[in-house]
Amino acid sequence: GFHLSGTVTEPATATEPEMTYKVAISFDRCKITSVTCGCGNKDIFYCAHVVALSLYRIRKPDQVKLRLPISETLFQMNRDQLQKFVQYLITAHHTEVLPTAQKLADEILSSNSEINQVHGAPDPTAGASIDDENCWHLDEEQVREQVKLFLSQGGYYGSGKQLNSMFAKVREMLRMRDSNGARMLTLITEQFMADPRLSLWRQQGTGITEKCRQLWDELGALWVCVVLNPHCKLEEKSCWLRQLRKWGEMDVCPLEDGNYGNELPNITNALTQSSGHSQDSLARPRRTVFTRAIEGCDLHWQDSHLQRIISSDFYVSPSYQREGESLLFNSQGQPLWLEHVPTACARVDALRSHGYPREALRLTVAIINTLRLQQQRQLEIYKHQKKELLQRGATTITNLEGWVGHPLNPIGCLFLTLTEACRLEEENCLEISDAGDSKPPVYQHVPVVTGSQDNSESYLSLALEVALMGMGQQRVMPEGLYAQDKVCRNEEQIIARLQDLELDPVLVQTLRKQCILLLEGGPFSGLGEVIHRESVPMHTFAKYLFSALLPHDADLAYKLALRAMRLPVLETTAPSGDVTHPHHLVSVVPSRYPRWFTLGHLESQQCELASTMLTAAKGDMLRLRTVLEAIQKNIHSSSLIFKLAQDAFKIATPADSNSDTTLLNVALELGLQVMRMTLSTLNWRRREMVRWLVTCATEVGVRALVSILQSWYSLFTPTEATSIVAATVMSHNTILRLSLDYPQREELASCARTLALQCAMKDPQNCALSALTLCEKDHIAFETAYQIVIDAASTGMTYTQLFTIARYMEHRGYPLRAFKLASLAMTHLNLAYNQDTHPAINDVLWACALSHSLGKNELAAIIPLVVKSVHCATVLSDILRRCTMTAPGLAGIPGRRNSGKLMSTDKAPLRQLLDATISAYINTTHSRLTHISPRHYGEFIEFLSKARETFLLAQDGHIQFAQFIDNLKQIYKGKKKLMLLVRERFG
Repeated sequence: GFHLSGTVTEPATATEPEMTYKVAISFDRCKITSVTCGCGNKDIFYCAHVVALSLYRIRKPDQVKLRLPISETLFQMNRDQLQKFVQYLITAHHTEVLPTAQKLADEILSSNSEINQVHGAPDPTAGASIDDENCWHLDEEQVREQVKLFLSQGGYYGSGKQLNSMFAKVREMLRMRDSNGARMLTLITEQFMADPRLSLWRQQGTGITEKCRQLWDELGALWVCVVLNPHCKLEEKSCWLRQLRKWGEMDVCPLEDGNYGNELPNITNALTQSSGHSQDSLARPRRTVFTRAIEGCDLHWQDSHLQRIISSDFYVSPSYQREGESLLFNSQGQPLWLEHVPTACARVDALRSHGYPREALRLTVAIINTLRLQQQRQLEIYKHQKKELLQRGATTITNLEGWVGHPLNPIGCLFLTLTEACRLEEENCLEISDAGDSKPPVYQHVPVVTGSQDNSESYLSLALEVALMGMGQQRVMPEGLYAQDKVCRNEEQIIARLQDLELDPVLVQTLRKQCILLLEGGPFSGLGEVIHRESVPMHTFAKYLFSALLPHDADLAYKLALRAMRLPVLETTAPSGDVTHPHHLVSVVPSRYPRWFTLGHLESQQCELASTMLTAAKGDMLRLRTVLEAIQKNIHSSSLIFKLAQDAFKIATPADSNSDTTLLNVALELGLQVMRMTLSTLNWRRREMVRWLVTCATEVGVRALVSILQSWYSLFTPTEATSIVAATVMSHNTILRLSLDYPQREELASCARTLALQCAMKDPQNCALSALTLCEKDHIAFETAYQIVIDAASTGMTYTQLFTIARYMEHRGYPLRAFKLASLAMTHLNLAYNQDTHPAINDVLWACALSHSLGKNELAAIIPLVVKSVHCATVLSDILRRCTMTAPGLAGIPGRRNSGKLMSTDKAPLRQLLDATISAYINTTHSRLTHISPRHYGEFIEFLSKARETFLLAQDGHIQFAQFIDNLKQIYKGKKKLMLLVRERFG
């Protein structure tokens, strides 16, 4: 039949009752062409009820009653039966059908109505005519709505995943050769082009967000697949071309390289000299995400050689033709396909996507044979140029178009085509990238079907070979953040797939052979001896190769990884032989580096590679030295070298077993290099680095500590050397950790003291106190340190530093020295009349208390200094009060006699202090009155009360104070309210 209807019951659940739905399905030539279901499902996929009914019909065809089309049944009825049939039908559905029935009745009875002009009537239960288009049912409105919804969520809430599954659906449709694939892709693209964010991004000149970019890339790649369908009709192709051009011409259409700025050149030649490539960026055509598909419309499948390649496994050249050069076959007679590599791979992707896996495999093998031949020829070219290139140390040869990170993902495509042929699973399904797919695929060797004799190869070993060839291609870093980021992403994707391969002896042999070719490949290989300065670095790739090769051929593994350590773009000057692309140097700031936006990531990958080698070389002194030299030569970032030092230290000191001295020494050496690199530059992690180095040296042993103490000036600042390095070395923990004997302890202490004195000489301000502390246990050293402080006091030290050291001296039991330093500190100080909260006040009070406790002479010596330096009345009166409360000389210095009497303010030295205090009060009062506001009047009266207390300490104090108040009334008589308050309080 052509029309299937039925009822589907959905059983009750804990929350929902049992539901019954009416379902109707039309089908034609094994395709479902339309569906309706009472559940009202709005989705691009069929609801469960439609699927259930279809499966029931497929699995139990004999249980489904087969009826004639309704028009046949009606034909067998007479006039009365027909009347009865119509009336019963209308009665059964009168609410829905009655209006339609009335309308149809009117039309049939009207002789000139449209319905009467047509012979016969439609029958939904009869099939379509043989000429009618037949295609799977696709709810176009639903597709539009869903894409619009997912895009509006901006790639969040899993909407990116949903869009990816829609793309996967398109691929599935193409593979089933369902003509709706292109229709669905058109609908998706229309919604993508209507995304309001596009014009916003374009106006702001910002790039499209990362998630969105990847979706656009997939969209572009799918269109390439669609237009390369080997069996599409010409009219279909021209219709797609019109659409693609229309989208591509819209100014919001995203560009291929992800920027709204510079575009990539259209490059189809495989190898070119960069010097010949100097069109400026304005002359280059605008390339959008659809440009590749538009170019793909020009490709056809009519080439007879191509047809023979894809249609037979046994297509080989006749044996008599194998002598001379041929563009169609290699020397074994296997066919070659000499098209631009990414384009040829796009053909493979199209064959694979449109459900032609055998054909895709055959073309893949031809492409690989071509790449091998190209690799051999390049090796021969390099042999002739080797001497000259090695002398120059650079090359201008490079691929301007890399295969890794290419919009068409050529290497990924070949790899997938080959590995799919080797998967052990039942369903040989297309791989849909889904995060949920946690179980790695299992592969087996499947021999390559070929017409030539040598049949030892498998599709799996070819997959490994082509991935290594592509990743090892020497290519120039593309322009723009997006393209550069894509290179890294694509590389990581390919490596993740390579890691799924179990390396058996066959694959190890392929790996070794390809690695040797890459090392010998000269300028054509990213791992060759000479590379272009702007060549894409090989660190990530080499890290994979190193780990894969290590168990099988350690020498080759190290040779390869050490070769890959370089990062020529960071070397200070471009060698003379290097002609860089002019368009790489167009940047706002003229710089010797081209604009590598992913440089940070690349440097960290370089560091990862080094770390992997260090870990593997643990215990092997010779290998470790080689790796260490490579690090010192190639890594230019101190923070990365520090990370490596930390990594090496961690691996060298496992918690559960003994330390590895070889690796510990490497960690220390790297740490010392970091110290030298960051000594004169500012680095926010410097303190952490210094502390770490001391820990590392401690782990290495006492000789390492002696060594860093002796050569401190090339590693640390004086402050670091005294306050962190020497202090940690001399700490109790270090002594215990190293379990040192007495001579070793003495040697360390002696080195630390020498360091302390050298630092104090070099930077007394910051190191004097640490130096004194470090020298406490050695009388001569301590005296020397003290002398350094005294010598520096008059010139290079602040009162804060001097007061701190003076207090330390008092604490250590040297009160007279403390007094001397406090006196020196006083000479540097100046406290103005209004600085009554100055941080040095406590130090001044302490210095006076110290002098007072030492005796009358010391107090007499410090008071003139106080009077000279302190002009703040409240501070002076505080000192005066404290000096009159107890007798001086209570510190009890041996050999001094002490009278035990309180001192008088009438006699020296306190008389001088009293006069200074009174005069400070007078000056402060005048200063405060010049700009006083009424809200401060109360505070001012309190201030005068304090002043009176000080005046009264003098013999004629009350007279002096009365004169002072009279004086104020006279001068400030204009401030009536204030003077009233003064009279009330002081008469």
